[in-house]
Amino acid sequence: MEEKVSVWKSNLTNGIILGLISIVYTLVLYFLDMTFNKTLGYIFMIVQIGILFYMLKSYRDTYLHGYMTYGQSLGAGVVIILYSTILTTIFSYILYKFIDTGLTAKLLAITEEGMVKKGVPQAQIDAGMAVSKKMLTPEFMLITGFLASMFFGTIVSLLVSIFTRKEGNPLVEPPVK
Repeated sequence: MEEKVSVWKSNLTNGIILGLISIVYTLVLYFLDMTFNKTLGYIFMIVQIGILFYMLKSYRDTYLHGYMTYGQSLGAGVVIILYSTILTTIFSYILYKFIDTGLTAKLLAITEEGMVKKGVPQAQIDAGMAVSKKMLTPEFMLITGFLASMFFGTIVSLLVSIFTRKEGNPLVEPPVK
């Protein structure tokens, strides 16, 4: 009798690894004073996609005997992203709330500078900054960061699952369970 593998248990390590990689990357950027560098953020997103691809392929080959449907791949990807997101959002909360409370002020300054560069009128800048000050609290950033990470992580899982699924020939191989 074939043993059923729990997607939650088998991907816990993958999620923790992805979360820790993200935390280490964030710390490196923090210590290099490049926390808000968009280009490095985009590069790391590509790296995370590659890591997720590798983790899903590894899950398929290790636990599912080399075969995985699109739905199984998507589910495993979302589970990995969920574990990773829990770790990274808790870390971000600690970073903004306790480690460096001045990061919020830096983010506000960068936001204001961006508005000035775009030629936004001063009245709109003032209004936008007033709203931003209310919204850029560690607690609000924890909630929005979690939701945004899960949303984009699910989209990435949808795309990566296209390439990690591998369904066998139903006439030759037994069906994937």
